[in-house]
Amino acid sequence: MPRIVNRVLIGIVGLALLLLGGSVLAVGLGAPPPSWWIHDGRHDVLLSDAERTRWQGSGWWWPTVIAALAVLVLLALWWLTAVLRRRRLTEVLVDTGDGEGALLRGRALEGVLASEAGGLEGVAHAHVQLTGRRTAPEARVQLHLEPHVDPGAALNDLTTRALAHARNSAGLAAFPAEVRMKGVKHRAERVS
Repeated sequence: MPRIVNRVLIGIVGLALLLLGGSVLAVGLGAPPPSWWIHDGRHDVLLSDAERTRWQGSGWWWPTVIAALAVLVLLALWWLTAVLRRRRLTEVLVDTGDGEGALLRGRALEGVLASEAGGLEGVAHAHVQLTGRRTAPEARVQLHLEPHVDPGAALNDLTTRALAHARNSAGLAAFPAEVRMKGVKHRAERVS
């Protein structure tokens, strides 16, 4: 889940709970209830006997309530797993050839790959993030290209140099990568 969507959802839920809780607290402490308030005063119950038993005889009521609550629980669980799921790969398993394996820190591989990609001709800045499993890592590479650089040539250099070195040094059979390129902003050139 994108960080912005998560923050907006948390902000909306927090604001709604704050307004509702503050309103209940204010009425409970003796403030006059507003005109839109669903209860008459401080000692009014949340659900009266008539409200509580109003839909009891209807066959559709309880399945609808249970289905709505189940959907809310599933949405809350989805949100929780989306927040807790790690996006970044922390370690890569390198096959040493002797039946054992060595663990390579994901951040170290990201740093080396970003510095090698940033050193390519025409690349102003590179950012790399590893995803996937530790036995089959994948890379997300973002390249900021200088003006007048051929994106095809930059992609070819990245593939044949930086990604090939990373794949060979980690002993991986394949190292899939998603590459996004952006042009660096620059001033307009004068034509004379």
